[in-house]
Amino acid sequence: MKTFILGIESSCDDTSAAVICNDMILSNVTAGQDVHKNFGGVVPELASRAHQQNIIPVIETAIQKANIRKNQLSAVAFTRGPGLLGSLLVGTSFAKAFALGLNIPLIEVDHLQAHILSHFIRNSESTNPVPRFPFICLTVSGGHTQIVLIRDYFDMEVIGQTIDDAAGEAFDKSAKIMGLPYPGGPLIDKLAAGGDPRRFAFARPNIPGLDFSFSGLKTSFLYFLRDELKRDPAFIENNKPDLCASIQSTIIDILMAKLTLALEQTRLLHSRSQLPDVAIAGGVSANSGLRQALEDAKVRLGWNIFIPPLQYSTDNAAMIAVAGYFKFLKSEFGSQSSVPYARNVL
Repeated sequence: MKTFILGIESSCDDTSAAVICNDMILSNVTAGQDVHKNFGGVVPELASRAHQQNIIPVIETAIQKANIRKNQLSAVAFTRGPGLLGSLLVGTSFAKAFALGLNIPLIEVDHLQAHILSHFIRNSESTNPVPRFPFICLTVSGGHTQIVLIRDYFDMEVIGQTIDDAAGEAFDKSAKIMGLPYPGGPLIDKLAAGGDPRRFAFARPNIPGLDFSFSGLKTSFLYFLRDELKRDPAFIENNKPDLCASIQSTIIDILMAKLTLALEQTRLLHSRSQLPDVAIAGGVSANSGLRQALEDAKVRLGWNIFIPPLQYSTDNAAMIAVAGYFKFLKSEFGSQSSVPYARNVL
């Protein structure tokens, strides 16, 4: 039996809609918002207004590309949170109205769970390799940095997380300090390819267990540049590739050290002879340096790694749709009284 799920994602500044047939993606359409580049970051009010303009054409396009009719849809899945409340309200309100009009179930999806479940999206009838339960997922984005133990599709436990800033925020703030335009993370990644990752050293946090901290690293980077600019006003411009490579390498080293510890602790906890599978998810999983670090760990340490395709790394509705499909199978439906939430509840 074919189950068609419409997924709607509107947690931040991307309006996205996707249609999935069972776990196979049929369409995935996203509209971005360039207006935020003028402000060096996402402006919540402008984001919610842009969602209102984008959501109807994006959903219409997704349904057309899927080559189905609206009345073939089995359910509507939407991002309930976490995210920007104004943005979430647009997606939530439209999903409610759309499901009510078609008299089909409404499915609430947690944004962070959906990022993890993006590993279970199929692009064709062929079977893609997927992580084996239980596995570890490093979820890294502009707003979140977590190590999650996944026992089943919706049995997830956060075993480590940032106590202050997220890794993605550290990338963007470091880029802003250097005068790079928003979003700065991808630009650091691009410039780092031509730099020396060991040229400059920055303070690293000493946080026990599996938790992260990136606020001290940002401060170290800021003070380092402040002092160097006093001696050479052109320091940033003359050393930009090396600065980008060094800050990126530092962030990745912090992430990989905690991930390595989490894998070993999980192996011991489950009395396994082998390490659990390891996956990454979230916007920062698109970073080429992090991807390469995982590939290196695969060769050196024998990790069984899972890296999502780039189109499923950043915010997208395909991950919402596949999460909705697994909830549909369990008949876990939402209601017209559903309200969005801004903070993580995973």
